[in-house]
Amino acid sequence: MVFLKNAVSTLDLKLWCCICVGFIIFSCANKEDKILPTERALTESVYASATIQPDSLYQVYAIVSGLIDANLVEEGDLVSKDDHLFQIINNTPRLNTQNAKLALNLAQDNYKGNATVLSSIESEISAAKLKFKNDSINYFRQKRLWDQNIGSKAQYDTQKLNYELASNQLEVLQNKLDRTKNELKTAVQQAQNYYQTTAITTKDFTVNSKINGKVYAIFKEPGEVVSSMEPLATIGSEKHFVIELLVDEVDIVKIKKSQEVLINLDAYKDVVFKAKVSKIYPKKDERNQTFLVEALFNKPPEILYPGLSGEANIVISNKANVLTIPIAYLTSDNKVKTDDGLVSVKTGLQNMDYVEILSGITKETYIYKPE
Repeated sequence: MVFLKNAVSTLDLKLWCCICVGFIIFSCANKEDKILPTERALTESVYASATIQPDSLYQVYAIVSGLIDANLVEEGDLVSKDDHLFQIINNTPRLNTQNAKLALNLAQDNYKGNATVLSSIESEISAAKLKFKNDSINYFRQKRLWDQNIGSKAQYDTQKLNYELASNQLEVLQNKLDRTKNELKTAVQQAQNYYQTTAITTKDFTVNSKINGKVYAIFKEPGEVVSSMEPLATIGSEKHFVIELLVDEVDIVKIKKSQEVLINLDAYKDVVFKAKVSKIYPKKDERNQTFLVEALFNKPPEILYPGLSGEANIVISNKANVLTIPIAYLTSDNKVKTDDGLVSVKTGLQNMDYVEILSGITKETYIYKPE
């Protein structure tokens, strides 16, 4: 009996311990889920992926097609505006230039040379003038005689016809001379324009830099075929960089110029760089449903490379001493769980962790994490 009594007492003690432990665990669990709203400074921001690119970055193209004869620069070289970058070989434009020069010389000879087409027309005009002068004399002589009733009507009509024909022929030749002059002058101008065009194309065998900057990439090597549709290199600013931010379409309406940007680059762990929004591109990228936004560093890192990536937060607004709760304690329909049940609240600013409470609860209201 003593043994049985001791066994029952031991069982009761174990049961009591289990109840106490369960109560403590339950109390702790409730205590962990039960919090009070807190006042804090709250910042609302928009998340964006960030990529570093040199300012004035552009791809170099050749205007003519051909073979790369020589690369005059290497990746990493600094270049000035109009520095030579590539030399291209192509004989066709040179032959076109020579043919254009020959055509120009021929057009100029036809217009101004000794064997010009105009000379033959001018000779015809001189002969026509002599004939017109002779027919004019004969006509007016015959006219005076006819006015005195001397001579026949047939002689008068013949001299009149010859005079009129000579006059018309002289006028036709003069018009022909003027028209031919204009045609030859136009031909000279056209030949001159074509020659200049081919000469410019010939000069384009050497590809030059458009800016002062740095060669970041070269895509073609000597001996390779190039066309005007393929980039040869990438050149951009050496010291000035821009931050390209991809902003989701649901957030783009919140973005304005000069807003502060906080940037974390993968290459600089645990360092936050500050920047400001400098440009907002209005066209949406349909592939990823984002808008491109550019920002400029307030104080850039000492070393930057094109393509460095990271994350950014564009600051939309700041508030001090606002009543906040963790976002995890807010339901999808803007309600919080209190001792009195679910209560609707009005929210304001929010970030990744906290949301501002404008009304519905106070800082003395205990809230619970929803299940």
